[in-house]
Amino acid sequence: MTEHTNRQFSSDLETTKSLFLQMGGLVETMVYDGVETLISGDLTLVDRVREREKEVNRLEVEIDERISQLIARNQPAAVDLRLLLSISKMLTDMERCGDEAEKVAKVSRRLHESEGRYIPAVELRHMRDYVVSMLRQALDAFAREDPVHAAEVVRRDKEVDKEWKATLRHLITYMIEDPRVITRAIDLIFIARSLERIGDHAKNMSERVIYMVMGDDVRHTGVKATERTARGHIFEEDNDV
Repeated sequence: MTEHTNRQFSSDLETTKSLFLQMGGLVETMVYDGVETLISGDLTLVDRVREREKEVNRLEVEIDERISQLIARNQPAAVDLRLLLSISKMLTDMERCGDEAEKVAKVSRRLHESEGRYIPAVELRHMRDYVVSMLRQALDAFAREDPVHAAEVVRRDKEVDKEWKATLRHLITYMIEDPRVITRAIDLIFIARSLERIGDHAKNMSERVIYMVMGDDVRHTGVKATERTARGHIFEEDNDV
């Protein structure tokens, strides 16, 4: 590449990263507002989530096109190629987080528009805050190219899984004790499941950050092995969880 081409490539690369972070910020807000609809009953938040979903989809297409052009026109070196491929994979996870957030908002609206016995949603507020924090941390790890920070998100996914199972147990208990709440409890299970999936996507993106920085694929290697890789150690595959 000429010096001018190099400068242009670096500028385009930074723009692509910035757009992805912008997309991530929108998704964070969508997840928060989706559950806030359930908690507060403010149905205007549903329209806000749906509008942001359109912007997230637009950004997904734009970023995807940018990545394809950057690879085709510049034949980037290994480190830059890893960055672009990682963003491409993370893009899919982030868009799916947006889809799940929109589902949460829609189900929350349905719960408030229907008549039925109230079921506490405290567990879901806590779960929402946890997965939003994971998303934010994954984005921060990406922006700072910090694999150790990313590995923390991978470990935190275990806590989301515990929250999901605990919420499921609580809601099943409500249904057994009072069959009149079954329909509403099932809707809350759908919301909790969406939040659990968002946690999974945050974990996937964090694993991609580690690959982007370290060049090692840590998927399916276990939490401890992921943490060792993030700290720069060569690991042997193990079965830790």
